[in-house]
Amino acid sequence: MAGGNAIRGSRVGAGPMGEAERGESAPRLRVSFWCANGHETQPSFASDAQIPDTWDCQRCGFPAGPEREAPPAPPRTEPYKTHLAYVRERRSAADGEAILAEALAKLRGEI
Repeated sequence: MAGGNAIRGSRVGAGPMGEAERGESAPRLRVSFWCANGHETQPSFASDAQIPDTWDCQRCGFPAGPEREAPPAPPRTEPYKTHLAYVRERRSAADGEAILAEALAKLRGEI
């Protein structure tokens, strides 16, 4: 005798799922979005939903827009900056010399 369980692999109350049991599906609208690489993405929206201005491309992740000839520009990535680069943005070379001279004077006990 096999396992002895006649309803193996199903759940209690499980039955065929179809339109009759789920109800009517909402009317849908497919909208095309294009990214800077020329990829087309077609998400599906409810017909009464507000369509966004941009959508993320499913292939490359760049922002995509509804106009094929004028897609949004890809995001600009900033290069990694070191702590010293941030300090140089805030201070000039003369400021650095003055701070260094003050620190050295303090170490020598002149202040």
